[in-house]
Amino acid sequence: MKNKIDALIVVEGQSDIDFLSSFLDCNFYKVNGSAVNENDIIFLKKAKEKQQIIILTDPDFPGIQIRNKINEKISGCYNAFVRKEVSIKNHKVGVAESTKEEVLNAVKDCQFYSNKIVGSIKISDLYEYGLLGQEDSAKTRKEVCELLNVGYCNGKSMLKRLNMLGIDKIKLEEAVKNVKHWRIKRLFQIS
Repeated sequence: MKNKIDALIVVEGQSDIDFLSSFLDCNFYKVNGSAVNENDIIFLKKAKEKQQIIILTDPDFPGIQIRNKINEKISGCYNAFVRKEVSIKNHKVGVAESTKEEVLNAVKDCQFYSNKIVGSIKISDLYEYGLLGQEDSAKTRKEVCELLNVGYCNGKSMLKRLNMLGIDKIKLEEAVKNVKHWRIKRLFQIS
């Protein structure tokens, strides 16, 4: 039995639709790779008036560009992120290369984005919490992004995403503490 989702899921191509339609009952819209054009934006704006939009693009540079362009032009879309490390097959990275479980979790935990900045996190906060400027910042940032379900990104994009989601300094600090706690716990389990 397929999982019913009352939303329009935006993907990059037909292979994504073929994979997702095997277990999801919903509407799909493909943007044909990284070529998001003005017609796509016009259609998606009209579609958003009638239903929710979930952006589910590949966890690679073109996928991020597509997501960013749609979020920039259309406020109020939901964003679902599949993790790159579980979305690789035959040297290809993408939604179609992911697993059913990964996609279902990504859709269940999708994040509402507003193209208006609603948060108050500053770049100095990312430095303070070790998400920038330290030897292990990329690893810490990756783990915090996964915990907050905002998709892996660099520091500048993380700042923008956290503020677009309205994640405050308290929630960010809690996520960083949890990540560091899990690291310590894993360290002692290995020893």
